[in-house]
Amino acid sequence: MSKRHSAKYKIDRRMGENIWGRPKSPVNKRPNPPGQHGGGRRGKMSDFGTQLRAKQKLKGYYGNVTEKQFRRTYDEATRMKGDTSENLIGLLEQRLDAVVYRAKFVPTVFAARQFVNHGHVLVNGKKVNIPSYRVKPGDTIEVREKSKTMALVLEALELAERDVPDYVDLDVKGMKATFTRVPSFDEVPYAVQMEPNLVIEFYSR
Repeated sequence: MSKRHSAKYKIDRRMGENIWGRPKSPVNKRPNPPGQHGGGRRGKMSDFGTQLRAKQKLKGYYGNVTEKQFRRTYDEATRMKGDTSENLIGLLEQRLDAVVYRAKFVPTVFAARQFVNHGHVLVNGKKVNIPSYRVKPGDTIEVREKSKTMALVLEALELAERDVPDYVDLDVKGMKATFTRVPSFDEVPYAVQMEPNLVIEFYSR
């Protein structure tokens, strides 16, 4: 099993939820946490524990973003006008790797990070290899010509397990997507319940 796959499945089992809604997730068969004592009864979680778990789940969903990057995103969300939890989600959805994942160019957000890193993606016609690059409304994201025949891309576009959200306008034939607007929290197609309000509470303690 590759490092990317094992990391993804570890997060699922640690959370006890299939956070990407993938049919192959081990949580579908083993909902208990990993480890020798994973099958034991879970005690009631403290407020801190609940907030920490919400943060870990959101961080994990976006490819296990580093704490430093995630904290920086939170700090930026607090400086923006409006609801901080909405701002946080909007900023996370503007990550280039998140948009590549939403456009179904790759099957997982982990694959999206690697795909961007390896220079397979163009933003407005220019190669960008930074997964955390901030995409703006109106930006065009496309698979580089040489990469359009990759099995990973062709298989991902055929996946029926998730749909492309309304804020990403996809041209399947051209393997090109336009990020039309920053979504609200309600528009983001999470497979499980996310609680960004608890993440804000965690950091504002």
